[in-house]
Amino acid sequence: MRSYTVARIWDIPIRVNTSLLVFLPILAWLIGSGQQIELYAGFIERVTGAGFDLGVLRAGSTPWIIGVAAAIGLFVSVTLHELGHSWVALRYGIEIESITLWILGGLASLKTLPKEWNREFWIAIAGPAVSVLVAAACYAAVVAAPESLQVSRFVVGYLALTNLLLAGFNLLPAFPMDGGRIFRALLARRRPYGTATRIAARVGVVFAFLFAIVGVLSFNLIMLLLAWFIYGAATTESRTVLLDELLEGLTVGDIMTTDPPTVDADTTIAAFGDQLLHDRQTRHLVTDDSGTALGVVTLADVQGVAGEDHETILVADVLREAVRVEPTDDAFDALAVLNQAGSTDALVASNGDVVGVLSQSDYAHALTVRRGFQGVPAA
Repeated sequence: MRSYTVARIWDIPIRVNTSLLVFLPILAWLIGSGQQIELYAGFIERVTGAGFDLGVLRAGSTPWIIGVAAAIGLFVSVTLHELGHSWVALRYGIEIESITLWILGGLASLKTLPKEWNREFWIAIAGPAVSVLVAAACYAAVVAAPESLQVSRFVVGYLALTNLLLAGFNLLPAFPMDGGRIFRALLARRRPYGTATRIAARVGVVFAFLFAIVGVLSFNLIMLLLAWFIYGAATTESRTVLLDELLEGLTVGDIMTTDPPTVDADTTIAAFGDQLLHDRQTRHLVTDDSGTALGVVTLADVQGVAGEDHETILVADVLREAVRVEPTDDAFDALAVLNQAGSTDALVASNGDVVGVLSQSDYAHALTVRRGFQGVPAA
């Protein structure tokens, strides 16, 4: 689903995902309809001692006003929670790509994840700490507000409760939630980072299955979505850290294919097919008449071309422009660049000259060798 940038704070893009735009009206209706207002009013009264006139809260269009204000306030609270993470990360010199609000809350995307246990601990705990502070501020506002402001007191009281729940829920040791990251940070004090990640990820998977069971038994779609998110994120994080461990110390120059076979851009697909048989390579660097690299073409790129067009369509028509990296770039960082670009190949250039090609098969070979020698366990 697409996300739209709606603001920038500390030069961090604040994005709203389409899923949230769809979910917000539903959340507003859930808060302001049925017996929910009476239920929340009872909770707020027990916690803060502030009384409510249910007749006023239910009159006319007031429930809708309450629902919309509470729903928007909830996601403002989520934004503040993510800004808490971001502020501490920025203090450590870590750049923030964006903060995205979606159906399950918010996500602050850090350009790099700290491996130092203390940095990850403080970045992770900052979000729940901000939520607790927001809850305390809302509690104080409910207590201080005059009784005549029934709607405002209700909305602020609702936000006091939900921010406490937000902090508490995020502190569950279910990786990759805040509690899971805190758990990994504490484990990493005395264990290798990869081992700590695998333990935290396995605990996260256990929580994902528990959430799924609860979601099925209670017919709760949000709980099922949360279970899916935790399971996917936990397993992905574990694989990412494993890759980082296996590629540690390697540069692009260590694993790239040097002197790749080349094909002229004006070559027909038929002639390229003959060259593939001769070179016994499925991936070729495409060059122009002057020898300048234009991109990469593979067997897969020409397989969709109809047979009758093999004599007329040129390699230039099917080549893929590739991102460029340098031989001295970190191999793991280059893999992230490839994934971000949605590409399987990169041109390796030094001082403007292409000196090799980097592909997924190069990574597969490097990982196979490293795994065989290091005996790194699977994620």
